[in-house]
Amino acid sequence: MQSEGDQLLVTGATGLVGRRLVDALLARGSRVRVLSRSARSGRPGVEARTWDGVDPGEEALRGVNAVVHLSGEPLFGGLPTASRLERVRASRVDSTRRLVERIAELPAEARPRCLVCASAVGIYGARGDERLDEDVALGTGFLAELCRDWEREAARARELSVRVVSLRIGVVLARDGGALALMRVPFSLGLGGRLGDGRQYFPWIHLDDLVAAILFGLDHDQLEGPINGVAPEAVRNADLTRTLARVLHRPVFLPVPAFAVRALMGELAGELLESRRVVPARLEAAGFRWSYPVLDAALEAELGRD
Repeated sequence: MQSEGDQLLVTGATGLVGRRLVDALLARGSRVRVLSRSARSGRPGVEARTWDGVDPGEEALRGVNAVVHLSGEPLFGGLPTASRLERVRASRVDSTRRLVERIAELPAEARPRCLVCASAVGIYGARGDERLDEDVALGTGFLAELCRDWEREAARARELSVRVVSLRIGVVLARDGGALALMRVPFSLGLGGRLGDGRQYFPWIHLDDLVAAILFGLDHDQLEGPINGVAPEAVRNADLTRTLARVLHRPVFLPVPAFAVRALMGELAGELLESRRVVPARLEAAGFRWSYPVLDAALEAELGRD
């Protein structure tokens, strides 16, 4: 259980989720240390330190009560070349390995109590209509293997008596960035349409609920291991398309053929075309409450003023 005045280390603090998380931590009285490639803060309560995106360094973890590791090269930040896919992997797997090694270098009594590490629902692979809670077998493919290795590196911290939460995050809905900001442009122009046949399940979560889930993971000592960070409402891509078009008061255009998505995105196409009916079983069992449990409310909150 985190308390007021605790010192937390946050990586990926300048990203979409990290920025909102730092605000939430400061609002409840925590002191925050962030790792950035350019160490600039200027905010009361925030200490910024420089890192290379992989190695946090010797001093970054000293005096820290908990770590939230969100760092990672954006999946949809460019063409899926071999070098870029390697950066995607290194920024997640290698950085987590090095972070745990740095924790191991600390005296036992000085180690953080908790590590909340990002993961992704891509770990389940393509699963059709199967209900995917945290206990099902893992999938195959580039993203599934990436997430499996990512979580394996984080889990090594348990050997150091650190409680580890691997948050398997769905598509984050937020007006100011991520997938929703990308989708809003064609839909606003009346050019949005479903991807492929539209029957694939689309696991999602509102940004505010994701931040709340991270805080929940920090605060609840009974939570450990993989946690599905998604909303409880399961929707298909076609449902998303219709709801987004309605919220933006735009028509639904022609579907985007699956082959076109694969041609453009290569190994990352599965993030948009593969079906994953992910359910947040462990969050629900622990009593977590969503502010935006259904898609309509989440999209209205972010885009209803457009």
